[in-house]
Order: sequence, then structure tokens, then C-alpha cells
Amino acid sequence: MKNILNIIKGLSFSVVLLAVVSSCMVRKEYNRPNNVVDEKLYRTDMLPSDSTNIANVSWKEIFTDPILQRHISKALENNLDIRIALQSIASAESYLKQSKAAYQPTLSIGPNYTFQTQSINTQFGQIIGERRYINQFDITASIGWEADIWGRLKAEEKARLASYLGTVAAHKAVKSDLVASIASAYYQLLTFDAQKRIINETIAVREKNLETTKALKTAGTLTEVAVQQSEALVFNAKSLLIDIDTQIQLLENTMSLLMGEPSHTIERSTLETQNLPIDVKLGYPVQLLANRPDVMQAEYNLVNAFELTNSAKAQFYPTLRITGSGGVQSLDIDHLFSVNSLFANVVAGLAQPILNRRAIRTNYEVSLANQETAYLNFRKTVLTAGKEVSDAIRVFSVQDSFIELKQKELNAYKNSVEYSQELVNYGMANYLEVLNASVNSLNAELNIANAEYSKMKAAVELYQALGGGWK
Repeated sequence: MKNILNIIKGLSFSVVLLAVVSSCMVRKEYNRPNNVVDEKLYRTDMLPSDSTNIANVSWKEIFTDPILQRHISKALENNLDIRIALQSIASAESYLKQSKAAYQPTLSIGPNYTFQTQSINTQFGQIIGERRYINQFDITASIGWEADIWGRLKAEEKARLASYLGTVAAHKAVKSDLVASIASAYYQLLTFDAQKRIINETIAVREKNLETTKALKTAGTLTEVAVQQSEALVFNAKSLLIDIDTQIQLLENTMSLLMGEPSHTIERSTLETQNLPIDVKLGYPVQLLANRPDVMQAEYNLVNAFELTNSAKAQFYPTLRITGSGGVQSLDIDHLFSVNSLFANVVAGLAQPILNRRAIRTNYEVSLANQETAYLNFRKTVLTAGKEVSDAIRVFSVQDSFIELKQKELNAYKNSVEYSQELVNYGMANYLEVLNASVNSLNAELNIANAEYSKMKAAVELYQALGGGWK
């Protein structure tokens, strides 16, 4: 037994030394492709650039409305997509632990019982001349260990680590999308509330105008046509009110789903009280790699494919396995635990694949194709991130000018309504001019509310595009 242990120690030392020397020759280390990130990845000609990216700021510092903060916190806690992503992380973590345990030997132990009798009609049976019955008892332990000479196990461990980190990045991406979705839906609800208030005020004004029109018809200044047109405007505004109420309820249902709750009324403040403290500092394009969860996940997928290629390449080389078994064995259970019942064997084998129906070559070629696909997806994700940043920059930067012009347009339409109404009262204008001015004034006021929402939505999208929302 002592000699056997010495043999095992000698083999183990030789294998470890060989692994240290050889594994570096086959397995390559991953390096990020140099041409993925360009300093001109997104257009920054209209805005300042700074090493501190706004995405590094927590969402609580961006979305300061306490009611909205409560909604976001509840969504992050209850959202089903978040919980699904967490289960993916748990699954990937288990695979990672399994890959780390691949360096350890396998060990199994258990008792066995064998009953054997030979055939009399065989050559061996004819020699013995009679049937014999053999009962054999044994307790056997088996051990096996594979030397990671070419770094295959190391590559698989690295691949599992990249896969695990990819699921973590995917979880961050879900959080980022969720925060942005809750914030955008909340601001949309506030916009609908503002538009509902505008429509209610418009209905009151139009009903008053309808009464004035009826009085002018009685006085002979206007005809029944003007009365019908005024009444049509009232009906039109009331139909808009039904539509806006429907949109509010549908959006409340969506927000309830995002928060993992049954559909219910959503608590909220007002559009006028909102303030997004966005200090637009974009940072350098390379920061997208550290901030954008989808970009991180795409690179981890590339690392995973790269390491699996290393693993596939290592399969071309010989595999060294050491196996052994030992225990006690006896035909009589009473003598099973005696010294004479001990047995042991050790086998060290080096297997070089030669003919395997092209399986190893195919696996390697597929891994190369998968690696190129992962690289292209990584490149595409980075370019998409740059586009989204450029889009969000443009939309966000022009909103104040757009709102200012829309406000001037609204003031002009309101003046037009007042002037045309006065002219009609004195019989100096057609009532159709009043109707047109009233419709245009309502649309302009609703558009201003939409413009205010577009500004907040653009800020949310810029924050998300730069990789914010998951911290």
C-alpha cells in the first residue's frame, strides 16, 4: 500500500509540473478588441463632455418625486422579470461552482454483492465438471482525476464565469429598463392628467360659448348652423375626455403590471411639480462599456465564446487521466474486513484522439463561428448604444426651444379666439373663424403638455442610454 501511495504522489507531481508548463502554450488570454470603441461613437458637438457620466448617478438623484421613487422601489422588489433574472443568476452561479470543482478528483464508494455460477456446457464448465456457486462481497472505493495539461478545464471555468457575469449584467439591464419604463409611464400619466384638466376647462368654455351662440341666434345675429357647430365642438371635447380617461386607465394597468401587482389606481403628483436635475455630462464613449448593462452582457458573451474556443482547441491534444480503486473483497462476509481482503489498483492513461468521426474538428469550427458571431453582436450592441445616446442627446437638447415656440403658438391662438369672438358679437366676422381658432387653441395647449412630457421622456432615455438606472 505504501508503494502505491508513492506511485500516486510521483504521478501527481509530474502531471502538475507538466500542466504548469504546457497549459500556457495552448490556452490564450482574452483581450478586448481594439476597434470596438471609437471616440466618435456618439455625437457630442452640442453638449459638454466630462469624465463623470450622469449614468454614474443613482436613479434616486434623477427622479426626485417621492411618489415616483416609491413606485420604482416597489417595482424593483416585485417585478416578475427581475425575479426571473435573479433565478438565471442563481442557475449560472451553480454552473460556475461546478466548473471550479472540475479540478477535483471524482470519488465514489459503496458495498457490492455478486452471485456467480458458470455454465456446465462451456469449456470451463466441462473442465470443472460440476456446477459451482460463488458469493462475493466487497466494499470498493473508486477515484478518478484528469490533469488539465492544455488548459481545457481552465477555459471552461472562465467561460462559466463569463456566463455568470453575463446573467448579472442581464439582471442590471432589466433593472435599467424597468426604472426607465416606470418613470416614463409615470410622467405620461401626469401628462394625461394635465390634458384632462385642459379638456375639462375647454368643455366648460365651449358650453358657455354654446349658450352665447344660442342667444345670438335668438337676437338674429347668428344662424342655427353656428349653434350646431358650437354644439359639435362640445361633443368633440367630451369624446376627447372619454379617450383620455381610457388612456389613463390602460397606463395605470401597465404600471401595476410592472410593479407586480393587480391593476389599480396609481398614486401620483402633478406635471407642474416635476423637476429632473439632469446635468448633461456624457463622459467618454469607453464608459458605455462600464455603464451599459447590455454592452457588458454582450462582451461577457464574447468572453464566453472565446474561452469555449480555447476549450475546443484543447480537445485536439492528449488527455491524461489517473484512475484508481481499492477496498476489501471476500467470498466470505466473515473475513471481509481482514487484512488479506484488501485490494487496490492504479491506472494512468494518456489518450490522443485520432479518429473520432470529425467530432473534435467540427466542435472547434463551430466554436470559432460562435466566437465571430459574439464579436459581431458585441460590436452591434456598442454601435446601437452610441446611436441611442446620439438620439437622446438631440431630442433632449431641443425640447426647451420647442416648448417655447409652442407656448408662443398657444398665446397667438388664444388671442385669435378672443378677437374672433368679439368680431362675431359685433357681426363683423364669420363664426367659422371662432370655431377654427378654438380647435387650434385646444390642440396647441394639448401639444404643450405633450412637449413637456417629451422633454422628461428624453431625459429618461438619455439617462438610460448612457447606462443609468440600475445602480
